[in-house]
Amino acid sequence: MVNWKSEEVIQMDSMVFLKFMHALLGLYVWEFFVSLDFDWAVLTGKTRFRWPLIFYFAGRYLLLFALIGIEINCQALYAFNQLAGNAAVGLASINLSLRTTSGLLFLLVLIVIGHWSLILQGVLLTAVWRPGVGCAITYSDTTILAATFIYSMCFDFVVLCLSAYKLAWTHTRSGTNGAPTRLVRMLFSDGLIYFFIAFVSNVIATTMMVLDLNAIMSVIFNVPAAIASTIVASRVVRRLTNFQRPGLEMM
Repeated sequence: MVNWKSEEVIQMDSMVFLKFMHALLGLYVWEFFVSLDFDWAVLTGKTRFRWPLIFYFAGRYLLLFALIGIEINCQALYAFNQLAGNAAVGLASINLSLRTTSGLLFLLVLIVIGHWSLILQGVLLTAVWRPGVGCAITYSDTTILAATFIYSMCFDFVVLCLSAYKLAWTHTRSGTNGAPTRLVRMLFSDGLIYFFIAFVSNVIATTMMVLDLNAIMSVIFNVPAAIASTIVASRVVRRLTNFQRPGLEMM
């Protein structure tokens, strides 16, 4: 049986973690550049800027800086990386919740406040420099981290249910007995896809944190979960923003 707490295993896990981060950085940079035309369109005014896009840009760029920071330094940057990565997860949930109508704004604000009270708990990781390996995580507070990811899953599920209810209610109240409109189908399918991908990635990350094999293995899947949530949430925002239909106001 593998002794996950042994120094040899931890050192090997540190090397795997670093190479895994290299691969994830490459994936996210590719996603970032293939969708950069949307950012440029907003910046140049070709696409109308709306205030919910603040959360879109915050989550997108915070995660990029966090991934770049992993490659540079130890404790100080790891503290920023942890906060930025967790914030990206929180902002991904906000991006999805903003698709819900204003009648539920007060409830969503309360849920968001609870979520960020966990995200802003402070520095939950300790990293040191290991010769021949580089920066290595030596301690992680998995209790708060696991609670944050579980809260994210519950938050996303609540938002999915509320969005489905509001879309169904709007469709019924409008008196359209035919098939759902293209916008309604897009909103529901995008929400369902986002929830499934975010839920699966968060479950994997939470499972590793609960197992607590060692400080590195406990958080190794946190970054993939943050990347998956941010990529899908960003794509949902772009699809909704780019949706054009004469006389139709964005939700």
